Amino acid sequence: MSDKLFDLTGKVILVTGGSRGLGYQMVKAFAERGADLVIASRKQDACEAVAEEVRALGRRALAVACHVGRWAEVERLVEVVYAEFGRIDVLVNNAGMSPAVPSHEVTEELFDKVLGLNFKGPFRLSALVAQRMAGGEGGSIINISSTGGIRPSPQIVPYAGAKAALNAMSVGLAQEYGPKVRVNTISAGPFLTDIAKAWTEDMRQSCANALGRPGQSEEIITTALYLASPYSSYTTGSLIKVDGGLP
Repeated sequence: MSDKLFDLTGKVILVTGGSRGLGYQMVKAFAERGADLVIASRKQDACEAVAEEVRALGRRALAVACHVGRWAEVERLVEVVYAEFGRIDVLVNNAGMSPAVPSHEVTEELFDKVLGLNFKGPFRLSALVAQRMAGGEGGSIINISSTGGIRPSPQIVPYAGAKAALNAMSVGLAQEYGPKVRVNTISAGPFLTDIAKAWTEDMRQSCANALGRPGQSEEIITTALYLASPYSSYTTGSLIKVDGGLP
């Protein structure tokens, strides 16, 4: 695909949660523009299926099963990727979970899982990759957050807190590992991904935002391409809302 501004030829991009939803859309968009991909999620077969799609486009792809909430698995992921490719140019922290549970019913186990996958794991992965990026040719880290991190709603308080921490992490890591490493946040609103299967029909059709509807998963692509591209070289420590204009 000829696309001067978003040409990612030769770049190595790691996407967590890359086997479905927004992650899958970003993987495809990156590969179509020349990038080699690492697809990480908990299920190896799901990662491999997406990797095959990337290879069909003529790009290299590595599928790695990884539970991002566990630091030992995160550390292994980094070692495997650097052994295969020698570098990571773009890291997309996309893996996450957002169960809707009344706060008084949240167990310690669930709380730890939500914080682990949405903040603890991305923190460790970002720190390890940013250190190597800073010691090499630099790179871009893109954290996929949620409007819940800005305007929390009932029954997702641990998730909202984790995403707020992710937002803060982007700012702090941008300062810590700049100027060679850029770190930014995409604050995603409601999207019609797998999670929307549990929504009511009304929730799938309308939304209390300026556009009056949830987003289609491919509508995340352009913002992700912008932040991955060298043409966003003066953008770091930023939060970009992609939410259809939520108030």
